[in-house]
Amino acid sequence: MTKWTPKHEAPEPLEGPVVATITGGTIVWFVLFLVQLPFYGWFDDHGHTWWLWTCLAGGGLGLIGIWYVRKRDAALKRAAALKEATAK
Repeated sequence: MTKWTPKHEAPEPLEGPVVATITGGTIVWFVLFLVQLPFYGWFDDHGHTWWLWTCLAGGGLGLIGIWYVRKRDAALKRAAALKEATAK
């Protein structure tokens, strides 16, 4: 299996506006849930209520994601500040 052995190191991960991206996605999931909510009867009649619950689950998981990425961002900033302080 030497054919599949990597020949170089993996690049550094891209850092971007992670908190804003997760927050935006979470808002989209909740908006999709709220937009579909008035049509619950139609979804129920056609066996598509899982569409609503998928949007609600996406929003709920997005809230967990926001909490996680905010903690991660704060930890990265603390580590960078500590590294800068010890370099002086």
